[in-house]
Amino acid sequence: MIERIGELVAGILGLIKKGELRKASQKIDNAYQELLKKDAAFFTDIPFDVLIKELIENHQYTNGHLEILSELFFTQAELNHARGKYDESLIFYKKAHLLLNHTLATSKTFSYEKLSKSDHLQNRIAELENK
Repeated sequence: MIERIGELVAGILGLIKKGELRKASQKIDNAYQELLKKDAAFFTDIPFDVLIKELIENHQYTNGHLEILSELFFTQAELNHARGKYDESLIFYKKAHLLLNHTLATSKTFSYEKLSKSDHLQNRIAELENK
């Protein structure tokens, strides 16, 4: 499943890079429904400060689910950034970073790729906070 999300994210980021923002948005919306069985609004509406608790305790999400959601939040952040919606983009980057760091902290295996992604997210957050 994680491998599949990687391919999906790469495809969506490619659409964003080509300026096909409407198509990218549709693919993101479809991915939420297909991979997590909820629409994007469900996740967007959960406040940052209770996000992990809500998903783990009330919806029994695993680290795998949280990793997928982190990737979807990242694509949503990139899409909003491409649209010039920097405040919305910042929120999604922060949520993606929060979820990724949680999975890093609770995982029994080390992942240089995830650590690198966390650093990248932190840099994007810092950029937007300084705008």
